[in-house]
Amino acid sequence: MISVLIFSALTLVLLGVIAAIMLYFAAKKFKVYEDPRIDQVEALLAGANCGGCGFPGCRGFAEALVKADKIEDMNCPPAGNDTMKKIAELLGHTVKVSDPMIAVVRCNGTPANRPETSIYQGASNCKIKHSLYRGETECSYGCLGEGDCVAACKFDAIYMDPSTRLPVIIEEKCVACGACVKACPRSIIEMRKKGPKSRRIYVSCVNCDKGAVAKKACSVACISCGKCVKVCPHDAITIENNLAYIDFNKCKLCRKCVEECPTNAIVELNFPPRKKAEESESAVEKN
Repeated sequence: MISVLIFSALTLVLLGVIAAIMLYFAAKKFKVYEDPRIDQVEALLAGANCGGCGFPGCRGFAEALVKADKIEDMNCPPAGNDTMKKIAELLGHTVKVSDPMIAVVRCNGTPANRPETSIYQGASNCKIKHSLYRGETECSYGCLGEGDCVAACKFDAIYMDPSTRLPVIIEEKCVACGACVKACPRSIIEMRKKGPKSRRIYVSCVNCDKGAVAKKACSVACISCGKCVKVCPHDAITIENNLAYIDFNKCKLCRKCVEECPTNAIVELNFPPRKKAEESESAVEKN
């Protein structure tokens, strides 16, 4: 009886040793080499896994950076230019210095500007709401107000204003990852250049209806009158599908279009107060 137990034990030990040897050689044969620089690059990244780089998480972006022949057009918005320079030095590449970007909400359809015409009773989700009907107002393009963008932001950089029922971007927290842009089913959130001193000018409307229809739905809608296009000295404004758009790469922030817009659809952010007409006239007279 004892000999049988000893034999069984030895057999199991022998099988274990054989299996270990087989696993060892199998691991050697099928071992996948991973560049150690991937870990180094990943450690430099923001670690947000937000997808703003266009890759599945920071690990995926780190692998892509290490394997790429050129990384000039690759960028991690949360990391910023300084971090991308460090990564480029580590990998022996160069990167372009990109202008800081920020999310902007291209809708000013507050209850005062865009009256409700119906009441929605359903799931508090913009995508679901968008798929069911045009919305609670006559504008079928504006913000639905259910906060999908807020849920998508991993940096607490956006919140819903209870009075305007519109999302608000917190400039100090926004890292331009683009998650809110992807989350909005109506594409009212856009990434734009942050601008010098955080000054920006853009058309806060995405309504593509014709002027009269758009104006009836929202008092501050773009009516595609073309006045902004005519007054812009930098050819930065175009009209397409009944909607004006300001190219932030061409805009010089002169603000002439803001004054010309008859519906106040063009927004200016973080500019100093305008001088009164009387002050301007007196200044001209003195000169």
